[in-house]
Amino acid sequence: MSAEPAFTTSAIVASTASASHVLKIDGYSRTKGLAVGVHLRSCSFHVGGHSWHLAYLPNGDCVERSDYISIYLVLDGTAPGTAGGGPVLAQFSISLLDRAGKPAPTYTRTGTTNQFSAPGAHWGFPGFIRREVLEKSRHLNLKDDSFCVRCDVTVVTEFRAEDAATIAAEAAAVPVFVGVPPSDLSRHLGHLLLNEQGADVRFRVDGEDFPAHRCVLAVRSPVFQAELFGTMKEASSEAPCVEIHDMRADVFKNLLHFMYTDSLPEPEEPHDEEALMAQHLLVAADRYDMERLKLICEDTLCRHIEVSNAATTLALAEQHRCQGLKDACFQFLKTPGALNAVMATEDFDHLAVSCPSLIKELMSKLAAR
Repeated sequence: MSAEPAFTTSAIVASTASASHVLKIDGYSRTKGLAVGVHLRSCSFHVGGHSWHLAYLPNGDCVERSDYISIYLVLDGTAPGTAGGGPVLAQFSISLLDRAGKPAPTYTRTGTTNQFSAPGAHWGFPGFIRREVLEKSRHLNLKDDSFCVRCDVTVVTEFRAEDAATIAAEAAAVPVFVGVPPSDLSRHLGHLLLNEQGADVRFRVDGEDFPAHRCVLAVRSPVFQAELFGTMKEASSEAPCVEIHDMRADVFKNLLHFMYTDSLPEPEEPHDEEALMAQHLLVAADRYDMERLKLICEDTLCRHIEVSNAATTLALAEQHRCQGLKDACFQFLKTPGALNAVMATEDFDHLAVSCPSLIKELMSKLAAR
């Protein structure tokens, strides 16, 4: 009788290093006099053997975002004495701090793990906060004309292989006396949305009504916070009705679902409809300054690029400042035969007329290849 073959397992483990840096904008009103696109840099700080700084753009990074504050994390280079080479993988978040020095949840922006390819590479939040919203908030210290932001950075320092049996033995060595179930906060908030208990605002979208709760929406979207506790704060009716234009009812329904549960409903639509919903939700997420939802939609659309929608997806990425989606479209158009097929569509003709700079950028990338 032959012996059974040996069976072993291992795991790839990522080692990380984390640190935080607080940047104080002292004399905020004076920085507003800078031109669009001009940035001020923080002092350098070190995380994971690399040097970084924050770039603060008080009037946005382009004319379209001139009423926003933009903030980016920038890779300076490898710290002295550290073995460098290759791209740096890092995940980070940037938070507006309240008067107590704590991150304000409404104004905390968290990105995915990004690749910083070389010194000068940067990722961040071009629409971090609208200046008008900041100036109306309690987080701008009027006494000394200042506010603070904090950047939390986690850098991947190495990947290593470990024997899975060793990992399991180490985990088993720690006794567990109490089993803590996963959080069910999103489920409870989802029920709150469905049963409408305590709803104090109502939205009318494409002929349908959607009751909701001001506080939930304000926490999830700085735009809703400014609207519901600013222009509408003194509304006389118990549950005022807000008209939402230029949006489908099913899109707004999914937007509300995400606000309450931090997730999207399981897609029931066919492939094409799922992509179309992602396009509409991306526009809505950008409209209400919901960065995480915007990134989720961007990621979905990256996986749905094909000849029939490549031109419209590229135009959408340009209009709503989705660099990752834009790069995915360019990558698709570089594949053999794809460019000619897309150029034969009416959508490409419209793209060439409406966004000539995109065509020039595409030609530049193809020439570089």
